[in-house]
Amino acid sequence: MTQDDKTRITVEIHNKSYTVVGKENADHVRLVASLVDQKMRDIHGLNQQLTTSELAVLTAVNTMNDYMKLKEDYATLLGTKNKEEDK
Repeated sequence: MTQDDKTRITVEIHNKSYTVVGKENADHVRLVASLVDQKMRDIHGLNQQLTTSELAVLTAVNTMNDYMKLKEDYATLLGTKNKEEDK
């Protein structure tokens, strides 16, 4: 992939601008940034004493926890589907 194939977009997360460069389209990048921003706002609303670094780490931990749960749910559903097909 060349630099020309990549999308470059500036997004705002927790009142700070970030330039994101990657292969995803601009709408996808905006959606991801919006979800990260919302998660940070939710966590910040529960504890306004957190530094930006602490908030970022807690957001990452919460997001990875959500991801792991979804991955486990997906594996369970896939296992259930496979068992039904084997019948």
